[in-house]
Amino acid sequence: MEKKKLSVIALILMVFTTVFGFNNITRSFWLMGYAAIPWYILSALLFFIPYAFINAEFGAAFKESKGGIYTWMERSVGPKFGFIGVFMWYASYVIWLVSLAITIWVTFSYAVTGSDSTSQWALFLGIPSNIMLAVFGILWVGLLSWMATKGNSVIQRIASIGGTATTLLNIVLLLGALIVFISNGGKLAQPITSTSFTMSPNPNYTNIVAMVGFVVMALFAYGGIEAVAGFVDDTENPEKNFPKGLKLSAIIITVGYAIGIFAVGAFTNWQSYLSDTTKITFANASYEIMKGLGLRLGEVFGMSNPEILGQIVVRYMAISLFLALSGAYLTLLSQPLKQLLAGTPKEMWPGKMGELNENDIPVNGLKVQAAIVIFFILLVSLTGGKGGKLFQNITMMMNTSMTLPYVFIAYAFWPFKNNDAIKKPFVMFKKKSTALFSVISACATVIIGNVLQIADPIANYLRTSSELEASARQIMRNDAFTSAAFMIFAPVIFTIIAVIIYENGMKKMAAKGITKTSER
Repeated sequence: MEKKKLSVIALILMVFTTVFGFNNITRSFWLMGYAAIPWYILSALLFFIPYAFINAEFGAAFKESKGGIYTWMERSVGPKFGFIGVFMWYASYVIWLVSLAITIWVTFSYAVTGSDSTSQWALFLGIPSNIMLAVFGILWVGLLSWMATKGNSVIQRIASIGGTATTLLNIVLLLGALIVFISNGGKLAQPITSTSFTMSPNPNYTNIVAMVGFVVMALFAYGGIEAVAGFVDDTENPEKNFPKGLKLSAIIITVGYAIGIFAVGAFTNWQSYLSDTTKITFANASYEIMKGLGLRLGEVFGMSNPEILGQIVVRYMAISLFLALSGAYLTLLSQPLKQLLAGTPKEMWPGKMGELNENDIPVNGLKVQAAIVIFFILLVSLTGGKGGKLFQNITMMMNTSMTLPYVFIAYAFWPFKNNDAIKKPFVMFKKKSTALFSVISACATVIIGNVLQIADPIANYLRTSSELEASARQIMRNDAFTSAAFMIFAPVIFTIIAVIIYENGMKKMAAKGITKTSER
């Protein structure tokens, strides 16, 4: 039976679900106010749009590939280069899977109760909430891993639901902001001044290192488009529709972020609503901002208790985010793993880990991956503060290791463009000079952003430590240099692991007389 192919609209919804994060809008406004908009636009122009076009050309050229980005890099540069790049990319997503499996229950709590009540969760004999979160996370990983074995049709369906939910949530944001704006006589709650788009109202983001380091957050906000490369062969008329879908997605996501951040300012005054860091944190900023939208709308509609509409809006937001994150989680459970295992020789992996089932999904690999994710969930949850500190450091590792593979992919595009033996059914960059500029721009943006993010905790320590007592200064110093060290050594650690796996695989293949290093 022939599988149903993805339409352009379905592909855009999948990309939108995987890449676009509604929380990025609200959190960015909390961190930078309107000043976040230029950084998002600059990051899009220098990185995201060129990177999306690079992915589009790669995807069209290797439309039959199940190995995704590994195949792109292996065919363009070489197998070792490709393996290190795809392994670093994959390893960072495993950490992301662990992180979301634990934190998504805050979203679930807001959907059910309208607030973060996870600290109060307990069952039976007073089981601590952190254990309950671990149990829920493990069950969630198991359920979605099982669903992922059913193939891309199931993944596409869930991802499309998530994409639709996120789209509707953005409509709520924009319409709500417009209503409040009109009711205020055309005045923004956060007035525009001469410095609104250049200076953050947040005192922690007024220095140049922190501001430029914000680029890394924008890169995270735009990351993940390469994860849908595994769907090229599931797209209708892939040479035409896959590049078209990526191009439209890139434009929609860029414009969506800019308009969304501006819309938040229509109903949120930063100084009066977001400046209290004892109440507003990175974890709850999005929910509190949307609750504020509901309150403002309740006042506009003359409700006697506008708090009710605030609760309705924040719960709808949480439900939409839960669906969207579930769709993204399902996509990222299977696609990075599939690209890692299906593209590389089976000799790289023990046993039958890389074998695909009838739905083209590496079931055994999914089981191993689920076990790894569950192990880290238990490690974080059962070891208390030590586990939390470990996970914080591992998360810092993810910051660089998740974005550096973009450099690998972008760099590989240049030898790809110069290899006339590779058939290119779709060409976005007509001139090689334009292609070279896009490669340099994408690579430089990622590298500079990461360097500044690594420098930020150290710069913050040097800037503020003189005001602290000796003991507090020592703690801050240790935290700053530990964070920087984890971000620096993460790519090194993942590279070493990748080289060991690769070299062992090469020895096995040499013993069997196998020379092919691309997908099977």
